[in-house]
Amino acid sequence: MESKKLEALLMAVDLGSFTKAAEVLGYTQSGLTHMMNSLEKEVGFTLLERGRSGVRLTEEGERIAPAVREFLQANARLDSVIEQVASSRTEIIRVSAYASIAMHWLPGIIQRFREECPDVNVDIRMADHVDVPYELLAQGKMDAILVSPQDEGRYEWVHLADDPMFAVLPKDFDTQGMTAFPLAAFEARDFIMPSQGFDKDIMRIFNRIGVKPHILPTWVDDPTVISMVSHGLGVSMMTELTVRGRTDGVKLLPVEPASSRELGLAVRSLDAASDGLRHFIDCTKRVVAEMQP
Repeated sequence: MESKKLEALLMAVDLGSFTKAAEVLGYTQSGLTHMMNSLEKEVGFTLLERGRSGVRLTEEGERIAPAVREFLQANARLDSVIEQVASSRTEIIRVSAYASIAMHWLPGIIQRFREECPDVNVDIRMADHVDVPYELLAQGKMDAILVSPQDEGRYEWVHLADDPMFAVLPKDFDTQGMTAFPLAAFEARDFIMPSQGFDKDIMRIFNRIGVKPHILPTWVDDPTVISMVSHGLGVSMMTELTVRGRTDGVKLLPVEPASSRELGLAVRSLDAASDGLRHFIDCTKRVVAEMQP
């Protein structure tokens, strides 16, 4: 039984959609569907329930899911050991991070870590969707992920910083002398939502105070969101780390009441972490603390 089929099964279930899973894994939807049909034929029973609301595990699928995750984690550990043996370095730490963290935090973290632990290599993967790092961590393919906390999943959390939210407005937007943008002012206003799952952090803030902006149907990356705002197509809300260095053509105001996205480091188990991973965590905490204003 191919591990790729099992990975695709869990990805489809965790994302609740063949379409989203196919996008993340780089398959066509029909290819992923064929793969799942083949897997069900191999095991001899139906694993997935398909419906308009998405896909989910059948009762039989729920029974084998824990064993599937254990198998994939063991397989990933074997791959890691093989990589370590084949490498001249004594240990490889695999890290996934959001694009904004990879751009602004990781270079400084890696530089410091290499100075302190020259015999440990760091393998970096930038995430293009909020769910991907958690999926990789659950499968044992990552040792640590630099992310915002999500409700689902089993992991241990290390808080690093709070990334403040800013209203992203067209350059000619009349702020009437405001030094902060009220969250209530987003009500019914055309809103361009950052994609790749980062809407979760934003919607938590809106839902907390009962604000309902008019969310435009888009699926674009952060630079495109900023460009759309600069052309007067709507407003948006992003974190300081996300908009850093990308403010041409837009006006930024901190939101009021002050809101932020928590950022941190997640691992499967701090107790089971290797010495190299423990040092990486400590190094990350120190470097990020030094970066804060």
